[in-house]
Amino acid sequence: MVDIYRQDDKYCRRFRIPCYETDGEFRLKASSFMDMAQEIAYWAARMLGFGYDDLLTHHTAWVLSRMHFHYTEAPKWRDEVVLKTWHKGADGAFYLRDFRLESPEGRHYVECTSSWLVIDVDSRHIVRDPAVAGLVPAEGMAVEHAIEEPCPKLSVPAGIEMEQAASHRVGYSDIDFLGHTNNACYMVWAMDCIDYDTAASKCVKDVYINFNRETRAGDTVQLRRAADGGTYYIDGLVNGKSAFCIRIEL
Repeated sequence: MVDIYRQDDKYCRRFRIPCYETDGEFRLKASSFMDMAQEIAYWAARMLGFGYDDLLTHHTAWVLSRMHFHYTEAPKWRDEVVLKTWHKGADGAFYLRDFRLESPEGRHYVECTSSWLVIDVDSRHIVRDPAVAGLVPAEGMAVEHAIEEPCPKLSVPAGIEMEQAASHRVGYSDIDFLGHTNNACYMVWAMDCIDYDTAASKCVKDVYINFNRETRAGDTVQLRRAADGGTYYIDGLVNGKSAFCIRIEL
């Protein structure tokens, strides 16, 4: 039984934060929020007729391209929360979906906007098929914004020099059902590039992330980082080409 319910133009899930989704200070990890967001996005799209199975009939699939989320306050282990999502229609090649994590009384914890693309499951190329676009109905589309501006294209500012931080060989625990690295894993790798004492002592404020190229099992990702005050830039390269770029503000 799916525990997703509809409230006006939003799809919602109510639950308690489990211990395994929190850090050493009992706060909800940013990567855990991303996991929760992609799961409710799947069910909300399915309930509106443009989910994974619906797109698969056209030999296509959704992929997350960009995401920006803002922590107003970090919920903690055992807190009861409500995760809400709604789609905002097309924006060029992107389809926009927002999220909000809040208390049952309506206190905001996390606001998020995300940009999605449709790809061909074999070629992995972006698809602009009118038949696929026709699956996304105006019904259920909301004009409300959790974050009004879509996540921008990221680049490291001029004058900031990236340094080698680590390398990661993509393995079993990273791969999702589409056969590439799950989006939340990039956030895990990025946080591990930040000094532990810094990451553990401060709550994430804002995360901007661009997924530029998929990575697969066996790929070695070279992770680079740079810091500018409380802002951290982390990117990942495979064979010299950008796989992702993240800006984290603590």
